[in-house]
Amino acid sequence: MNGLTNYVSAGVLWLGLLMKAPDLVRHRHDPYLRTICAVLALAGLCFVLGAAPSVGAINEVSGVPNLAAPLTYIAITGYSAASQVLIVQWRGGSPERVRRTVRCWVLAYACVVVGIVTMFVLGDAPVERRTDLDSYYASTPYIREMILLYLLGHLTAVSVTTMSALRWARQVHGWLRAGLTTLGIGALCGTGYSGTKLVGVVARWFGHDWSALDRSVSPAAAGLGALLTVCGVLIPFAGPRLTEWRAARRTYLRLEPLERELDDLLTRRALRLPRPRWASPATRLVWRRTSIHNALSHLDAYVDRELYDETLRAALDTTGDPERAAATAWATVIVAAVAASGRHETDHPAPVHLAGESDWFLDRAPDPDALVRIADALAAAPLVPDTVPGSRAMTAERSSPA
Repeated sequence: MNGLTNYVSAGVLWLGLLMKAPDLVRHRHDPYLRTICAVLALAGLCFVLGAAPSVGAINEVSGVPNLAAPLTYIAITGYSAASQVLIVQWRGGSPERVRRTVRCWVLAYACVVVGIVTMFVLGDAPVERRTDLDSYYASTPYIREMILLYLLGHLTAVSVTTMSALRWARQVHGWLRAGLTTLGIGALCGTGYSGTKLVGVVARWFGHDWSALDRSVSPAAAGLGALLTVCGVLIPFAGPRLTEWRAARRTYLRLEPLERELDDLLTRRALRLPRPRWASPATRLVWRRTSIHNALSHLDAYVDRELYDETLRAALDTTGDPERAAATAWATVIVAAVAASGRHETDHPAPVHLAGESDWFLDRAPDPDALVRIADALAAAPLVPDTVPGSRAMTAERSSPA
């Protein structure tokens, strides 16, 4: 096998394992998560052990010709067993049924491991073969059985994984469907690995030398299968996070017109927290929402309640949409309150609520979705009219954007 192809494939798989490591630390008793990590770890180990440089190093250090072969086959068998356990856990069912099925698969592949070790001890493989051992020793007693054991075990595992993943993918939607489809295609590529090797072995039985399959086709199928497998395992976990990341970023950008309207007040009254750097979109969104709420709370004393009610009625008569009308009313009142705040801080002290008077903003504060609609209203139609239809004169002018 090409060493670079194997090491790159192992790196991809172990990168996926590294991404899941924090979850494994937090939920170390989750059997499903442990199985996913076992699949990724064992698949990467298979590629490392099967690389030609690794094969040579193992054989040289141990002093046993071709010892790397049974070690690689055992790793492949362990990966096959972990894949079957993962499928069983994905299917679900009663806990007792899941445990019983898992035990059966583990026992079956444990027997395969015992058979691999036994056949290697009984067989004779004195000539080191780093890249084509399967086809070279395809007719050697006991070594032949060892090769067939691991290939059939692997082919069974990837075949069951392919059928189960693709069948289940038709029953679900979203990121889980994408992950299962990708995993199923990756497992299908895995059948190309063991399938082509079996073809090479059978060809050797009939006197043909198809060892090129060992050296080229099998590694390519295994490498592609590894890439798709790790993607299929990670997509259901990373996909929803990507969706949340995009939604948070989109909301953060949509709130910009509202924050810009309040920018002068936020700066003048030092109501804005320091902007987070190198933060996730969700963190930046919380920062922007907090800044907006700080400013709106400060503007409570300057809110023209009658203007809000009159603008709400006029907008509702015009649009017939309560949410859009409320956003327009809020946007109008915020513009007026910002201007009033600037004038009062220049000419007069801030208004003082009467004893027992409730905070109008706190009683009617817009929710996060309403803040986005208010920002959209500000972005769509600059509020600089002298009057609002059906209402009294609007005395505030819109402050200049920061």
